[in-house]
Amino acid sequence: MHTEYPHVIVLMTDFGLNDTYVGQMKGVILSIAPTTQVIDLTHAITPQNIAQGAFLLTKSVDFFPEHSIVLSVVDPGVGTARKAIAVATSNHTFLAPDNGLLTGIFQTQTIKRCVSITEERYMLSLRSSTFHGRDVFSPVAAHLACGVPLHELGDAIEPSDCVKIIMPECKSNDDGQSWDGSIIYTDHFGNLVTSVEATVLDSLKHWVASAGSCEHIPVVATYGDVRDQELLAYTGSSGMIEIAVRNGNASLRLGLREGDCVKLSAIS
Repeated sequence: MHTEYPHVIVLMTDFGLNDTYVGQMKGVILSIAPTTQVIDLTHAITPQNIAQGAFLLTKSVDFFPEHSIVLSVVDPGVGTARKAIAVATSNHTFLAPDNGLLTGIFQTQTIKRCVSITEERYMLSLRSSTFHGRDVFSPVAAHLACGVPLHELGDAIEPSDCVKIIMPECKSNDDGQSWDGSIIYTDHFGNLVTSVEATVLDSLKHWVASAGSCEHIPVVATYGDVRDQELLAYTGSSGMIEIAVRNGNASLRLGLREGDCVKLSAIS
């Protein structure tokens, strides 16, 4: 079967790369759909951190090729009664456990169809109770890439019935003079990505960030605006405020991790 679009499958998991899990998933996909291109978005989601996965997926979706099949697995409930779902939007098809991982997609994308994945002929015949990424989601993604229509995967369900989680957010208690948020993600460089959207900060004011034991971290445009090894905050590529150390590691310097509080304050 053929479609008019090139077949691209995007993978996002918390599996890491030290084990064989990701390689096995790719092996299943390419055994069924050998001409499919596979993009590794990341396999470094903090284990079981559904909110982090939902955030990173939502912030990345605009950069996927049109009509991608996006396979996301952060699945602490694997093997339980939680559903496996497939969601078609205006631009892509998303496969994931129904545990809130697609919360941001439901919030930001136009949903065309949503189904519960139950049709076993599109799964591996032998299925582990702890590795649905390989035995359920990967073969389903490959069959979709081969032209199987979404409605053949299972019964339609209402998007409103799918699990949603509370996404990381920021709030102000003083009419925008300060914003309280949290750390969502620590990247490879040790930069701390926060839940404070840069757009909430009045661009006519000067701002400082507070995190851990450090206050008055300057909000600047880029790393070159501070001296070597100095702390800074800036608008990251995702549009969120990030905290970093120029040529250093902010996570190690500040001893902070996901969920810890941050504050942005306007100064005169």
